Amino acid sequence: MYWTEFLTVALIHLLAVASPGPDFAIVVRESVAYGRRAGLFTAFGVGTGILVHVTYSLLGIGLIVSQSIVLFNALKWLAAAYLLYIGIKALRARPADPASAELNLAAGERSGRGAFVTGFVTNGLNPKATLFFLSLFTVVINPHTPVAVQAGYGLYLALATAFWFCLVAWLFSQQRVRAGFARMGHWFDRLMGAVLVGIGVKLALTEMR
Repeated sequence: MYWTEFLTVALIHLLAVASPGPDFAIVVRESVAYGRRAGLFTAFGVGTGILVHVTYSLLGIGLIVSQSIVLFNALKWLAAAYLLYIGIKALRARPADPASAELNLAAGERSGRGAFVTGFVTNGLNPKATLFFLSLFTVVINPHTPVAVQAGYGLYLALATAFWFCLVAWLFSQQRVRAGFARMGHWFDRLMGAVLVGIGVKLALTEMR
């Protein structure tokens, strides 16, 4: 009965999750810098962050945030500050000794918890995700659709997001890929830092429409 609606939700989500953004940038950076385990935990964090958006969309809190300039701006500046913090840290990366480059590739310096929290916070604080899920649950999904069915959609969105970014983590954490990025060393960190700073600045300048 709800298959048409579900397929519409799945298609819109696919188009949204495949477009590069802060989630993609952070998963790539964690995967290249710290390896597959960190990349996967980051992907799980991003997927779990989706549940935050789903929950407040079901509760109607997202509508309140979208209508309050103060709350929207608070969320926007908090997210922008977090991305700027990560980006600036990456921009300050220094060249590593060639002899230690291979050791850094093999070292598991990143805890699973730290990677998970990074992914969770990056997605959970994204105000664009707030507006996306608000639109999804108020425009695309029929308000008369049972809450249990809507919750099922939300669970699918979280799992699909985690699965997609697990694929991204798997790709960018392969030894050859990491070795290639390692040869560029600090330049890769600085590039990803510039991307994150750019996203943070763009986010900070975003106006509620």
